[in-house]
Amino acid sequence: MGIELVLLLVDKTALEHLLQKTWNQLYQGMDRGDFRDARPAHDKRLKRSFDIDCEAEILDWMDSMDTQSESTVLNVLKGLDEGSQGLLHLMNWSSPGAWEVWEGRAFLYLDVALNRVIESSDDLYSESTWNDVRNRLNGIPEDEFAESVCMDWMERRKQLGETLDEKEDPKIVPTYEAHDRATRLLIHALSVLSTTPDLVGILGREHLKADLWGHGRWNLRHFLTDESWGSKTTSQTRS
Repeated sequence: MGIELVLLLVDKTALEHLLQKTWNQLYQGMDRGDFRDARPAHDKRLKRSFDIDCEAEILDWMDSMDTQSESTVLNVLKGLDEGSQGLLHLMNWSSPGAWEVWEGRAFLYLDVALNRVIESSDDLYSESTWNDVRNRLNGIPEDEFAESVCMDWMERRKQLGETLDEKEDPKIVPTYEAHDRATRLLIHALSVLSTTPDLVGILGREHLKADLWGHGRWNLRHFLTDESWGSKTTSQTRS
């Protein structure tokens, strides 16, 4: 299994709700399941951890910080070396879901979306690349993009001299279906982002340091060091 690229959709109001709790209120509330009704509704087409699993991750991380405070969660996170990791846990809680795909496949999808070669991992995860992706795929039907990607994938196999006969390679059909499903879900995730002003997309990948998740003002480390955020995340918009 490869490393997965993740586009995490985060509800800014739900995140603000958690960040303005005191540290001790957050811990007690997660321990008792008090915040479940305020968690964004799950978009059933996207991936999301169960409430109890998210709560356990947050509580385990808070325990590892060995901190008790009546300051707000936001202020405590700003003072912790591992504050970005805690913020990422809270973003996962504040998410209706995420688009996740193997990084190797993401290169193919973005090649097709932008009609150019994605040259490197830096290119794949760059803010400018994803701004272009959102602009180029805006309004494109799921069927159209999925078909374009699948056709490109089959043409690449032909050029490499690989078979498209499912009798010779039983993985052909499952792989085709995986590309079709993943590309449709990318269009869905981008559509939800573009039509829901209170959502922001946070890009990252498995095993990537939390400091490096997100772009611009929504980069997690920048989020915790930028004093202009003040007390309200929802008053800020991502460019």
